[in-house]
Amino acid sequence: MQLKRVVITGLGGITPLGNSVTEYWNNLLNGVSGAAPITRFNAEKFKTRFACEVKGFNPEDYFDKKEARRVDAYTQYGMGAATQAVTDSGITGDGIDKNEVGVIWGSGIGGLDTFQAEAFDFAKGDGTPRFNPFFIPKMIADICSGHISMRFGLRGPNFTTVSACASSTNALIDSFTYIRLGKAIAIVTGGSEAAINECGIGGFNACQAMSTRNDEPSKASRPYDKDRDGFVLGEGSGALVLEELEHALARGAKIYAEVIGGGMSADAHHITAPHPEGLGAKLVMERALKDANISSNEVDYINTHGTSTPLGDIAELKAIQHLFGEQAFKMNISSTKSMTGHLLGAAGAIEAMATVLAIKNDIIPPTINFTTPDPEIDPRFNLTLNKAQVRKVNIAISNTFGFGGHNAAVVFKKYTA
Repeated sequence: MQLKRVVITGLGGITPLGNSVTEYWNNLLNGVSGAAPITRFNAEKFKTRFACEVKGFNPEDYFDKKEARRVDAYTQYGMGAATQAVTDSGITGDGIDKNEVGVIWGSGIGGLDTFQAEAFDFAKGDGTPRFNPFFIPKMIADICSGHISMRFGLRGPNFTTVSACASSTNALIDSFTYIRLGKAIAIVTGGSEAAINECGIGGFNACQAMSTRNDEPSKASRPYDKDRDGFVLGEGSGALVLEELEHALARGAKIYAEVIGGGMSADAHHITAPHPEGLGAKLVMERALKDANISSNEVDYINTHGTSTPLGDIAELKAIQHLFGEQAFKMNISSTKSMTGHLLGAAGAIEAMATVLAIKNDIIPPTINFTTPDPEIDPRFNLTLNKAQVRKVNIAISNTFGFGGHNAAVVFKKYTA
């Protein structure tokens, strides 16, 4: 069977660095941090009192007032990003067979705001079970993909992947696979998350996973720095339109980049900690390269998972060094989580966007907040420290790893006819 080529024809984003792709990308290149004190609730008693919140977002830009009240924030963000990507691509225009266009979405948690609000309300009551009739439809992790398909009349494959922080990368790989096997002509994919509330902050604090650098929020996410102390929670959404190449060419669509491979693996090690030698991370990148039919020497850039945790950053770099050998020191590596924070199930989507834009524009977004080298990290790595770097980018990888040992990696290439 001849596999079809798959390209990216649309992008959209609601992020801590801006509510459009242009704003997001410009702030990445300028090394802007999205971290600031939490405004959603009084975090005074929490160990972590800051996060990377979405700022200035108005759900009524994408829903009428009544609709907006009936969807969780994670769906609001998802619809915002998806609407931008669909508009950017023109995939719902005249002559498009919407039976062949799907939605495959990712979210690690889904409607946590809705779940928390209903649980808190019940706990404050007299025990009588009074729940909002929209409680379950607002909360469930698959509902965003449903809303996107209904908004645009897309009747192709429709489901949601849940693999913690790898969710939207798994969604992207599934979309790529469906299109190249001929099961769809295009798929709106990506992910969304909205977990900045008491349960989200308190829960991750209890895991001892988040930074507590409350006196310097904008400097808290510092991947690869010796003084890193955990990730910074983010929120938002990223969306990409993947499309079969010949279909895209026939309708004159613009093409950002080509998707050429994807890999998945499990650490099979621990519920939250990565394998210390990065065995699962090495395996997932090996599989992605094999699927893409390229050698490790061809990779110019890796957008790493790079969460700013003491164990995770080291394990991923060990995996890269073991797999790529000397090439590991010739390519660029960066963690855009240093600016966006960690968007959990939406992380892979916005990082895929950053990787694609790095390829399109031949410039690498930086890893910010680096001041003190970690003696456990080989100084030969080019971690793109503190400032964007211009270089030719032909092939790049985006890595995402999730609690439970879920690993996903996707390979992008500069499009050529």
